[in-house]
Formats: sequence, C-alpha cells, structure tokens
Amino acid sequence: MLKEKEQIINNLIGLVEVIFTYFSFFLALYFIEGKIVVTEDYSVLLLFLGPLWFFLLKFYNISRIYRVNPYSYILFAYFLLVAIGTGLLFLLLAIFDLDSVRRSVLVLFSCINLVSLYLLKIDIYYVFKKYRRRGKNTVNVILVGDKDLDRLIQKIEKNTFWGYNIIGVVTDNQEVIDTYSSAYPMLPTTLNISEYIEEHTVDEVLFSEGHFDKNIIRLIYSCLEIGVVFRMSSQFLNIAQAKSSIQYLDEIPFFTFQNTPNNFIYLSFKAVFDFFFSLIVLLLLSPIFLIIALAIKIDSPKGPVIFKQTRVGLRGRQFQFYKFRSMVPNAEEILQTEEEQQEFIVNEQDGPVFKMKNDPRVTCVGRFLRKTSLDELPQFFNVLKGDMAVVGPRPPIPSEVEKYERWQLRRLSMKPGITCIWQVSGRNNIPFKRWMKLDLQYIDTWSLKLDFMIIFKTIKTIFKRDGL
Repeated sequence: MLKEKEQIINNLIGLVEVIFTYFSFFLALYFIEGKIVVTEDYSVLLLFLGPLWFFLLKFYNISRIYRVNPYSYILFAYFLLVAIGTGLLFLLLAIFDLDSVRRSVLVLFSCINLVSLYLLKIDIYYVFKKYRRRGKNTVNVILVGDKDLDRLIQKIEKNTFWGYNIIGVVTDNQEVIDTYSSAYPMLPTTLNISEYIEEHTVDEVLFSEGHFDKNIIRLIYSCLEIGVVFRMSSQFLNIAQAKSSIQYLDEIPFFTFQNTPNNFIYLSFKAVFDFFFSLIVLLLLSPIFLIIALAIKIDSPKGPVIFKQTRVGLRGRQFQFYKFRSMVPNAEEILQTEEEQQEFIVNEQDGPVFKMKNDPRVTCVGRFLRKTSLDELPQFFNVLKGDMAVVGPRPPIPSEVEKYERWQLRRLSMKPGITCIWQVSGRNNIPFKRWMKLDLQYIDTWSLKLDFMIIFKTIKTIFKRDGL
C-alpha cells in the first residue's frame, strides 16, 4: 500500500471509529435515561466528543493498520484511549459545569466504546489479512543477513497475512542459500544494496544478523534517504535497546546506558496496577481459595495448605514465596535424599532448575492445581507485600542463583512476577538458557503494553489448561 493511500485509509478508519464512538454514547444514554434526549449540556459534551476522540486516535496512531500487531496490543491501545478520553470528558463536566450530564452515562459509554472499537478493529484486520493472503496489498522486501534469516523467512511464509513479498535475499550462509534458492532470488553479499534499491521497487529492507558493523550504518542512511523502511534484528539491539539518556554531573554531560526500565511514571502505574489487580483477584477468588484449601486438607491432611519457600527477588533480596501445596509434606527432604532421588526423581530441565513433569511427589489435588495453574494464586499476597509483581521474571531459589552464569544475574534486576514470557511460551519445553534470554528480552523491551499482552496470554493459557 502506498504511503498516500495508507494515510487516506487511516483517516477513513478514524472517522468510522468516531462514528462508532457517537453510537456508543447514544446507546449508553438510552440505557441510562430510557430514551435519547440531547439536552444543552449533553450537546456541549457531544461537541467535544468527536474531535477529542479523533485527536487521540491520531495522536496515539491507533487508527493505523499494522501488518504485525497482536490483538492484545490493540485492546490495550483502545483501553488507554478510552480511559484518557473519558477522564478528559469528566474534566469537561467540571470546567463547563455540566450538571445535568449523568456520570453513569459516561461510565457505561466507556465500556461500550471500548468493546465496540476493539471489535471494529478486529473485523478490519480480518478483512486486510484475507486481502493480503490473496497476494494483494503486499510490500516488496529484501532480506539481508546470515543464518538468522532461516527463522525470519519461515515466519514470513507462515504469516502470509503480513503481505511481505520477498524479492531478494542477500546472504553468504550456504544453508540459507541451499534451502531457499529455488524460491527466492539469491543476491551476493558484494551487492551494492544502496544502488539496488534505487533501481528496483523496494518498500522495505529487513536486516537479521548476529553482528553489527559500520556498513549497516551506511545502509540505514541509504534507506532513509530515499524513503525505504529499514528494519533490523541483531545482537546489537541488546545494547541499543538499553535505556540510554544524557545526564549531567554538574556541567559535564554523560551518555548513560541503563538496561533496566527507568520510566518513573510507567513503573509507578505498574506498581499501582499490581496492587489493585492483586487485591481484586484475592477478593473475587476468596471462595475458590477456601475450596482449594479444603481439597488439599482432604487429599493430604498432614501438611500445611500454603507452601512457603525462600526465593530470590529484586537484586538478590530474599523473601518468603507462597503457593498452594501441591506435593507431599516432605517433598523437599525426598529431593535432597540422594538414594531416593536416584530411584525415581529425574530432572527433566537442563541448567540449575529442577523440573519433572510426572513428579511422584505431587498429590492428586496438586496435579490438578498445577495443570490449571491454581497453585500460583497465593502469590498475589506476595504482590500485595511488594515482593513480587503480576508480570516479571519468575523468582528463583537461592541454590539456583548460585549456579547462574554472570549474564543470567541480570534477570534479577527487575521485580519477579507471577507470570512472564517464559510461562506463555512453552514452559518446560524451553531450554534453560533460552528461558533466561526470554527474561532478559522482557527486561530490555518492557512496556505496559507488553505486560498487558502477557496477562492476556496467561489467561488464555490457563483456560487451555497448559500448566505444568
């Protein structure tokens, strides 16, 4: 899709979303008032509603149709839009003294608007995906890289709705050449890519290599100079994505790298969300807590209901970690007894972490709790205490940390969480080092959107009963 056409379509989508917003408001007004009667105060509010929503849609670039965008991101974007917009509407009520406007109308409007805009965008995405699968609305891309290109090409071939048309592959990796030479034109690494993109119709250049050199800088500037999109996936991102800023010591400027999240406002929002979300979960699920406690006592009466264990949290701080007990009371002693361990306990996870799918120490109720992830629920008490967050790297035990390689210690630089990328990406099927890298990826790319996506996927995983 050409840039000018993209802009037109994005504006049209924005206008449709504003129309849906007005429809949501009138629907809320009808439900609350029993009829649609627009008074003078409501007229003032409606005068601001459309322009305000259109501005927010454009400001946050929500109306744009991305080729790759998880539905959880879309839902989060609309949640922020509706929350900010509704907050501004409440502010207008106070500024203009619109007393006749019922606050319940705005609350119901925000709920209806969120659902309607999200469903509208999902339908629009469905149409575009179907269109791209038929070979329409494609972009021509050149791939540049080494062995990492194999995974990228597989992704592009699998997700045809992205609309990527590979017109050339620049690589000297023989495995990639042998695998894909019959499907795509293989271009030599000596190719002057800057001249090539001038002479051919190229919309994007996708770079995927393990290393980064100064030649890439020239390629980036070459693409920017003529308006070609340049996308890069490289080990260099581990440095580039580190939070950097210019800070002053007196009058001396320092270019400062910090590879942990440091946005005070967003981190504060995360902390507030963690507290209230955990409080709501504990209140709503308190009856389930009682049922689980009773089931554990019936199945295994000798041991406690809550299993406590020392775990390592933020920057090495130790705390008491809570779970519903899913094993026999003397489970840890059995694990530490060498003779019994050799008999029937085998670690199925590489690295210092112990994992066993069919662990004989697990009780009948415990197996159900693990399968449904219900054994994790008491950790919301850890969140209320401030030891953990809802989303973050899983807290290890001290003996595991002692065996960490130095680079793996950075996963302790962020508060541990109940769920994380590892838990929604395959759990025990993931090798230990890959697990550690996923945690570092979470830290390097952390955002409120990412937390929301992980929570959304965790709920999906629970309903699929994809637990241990």
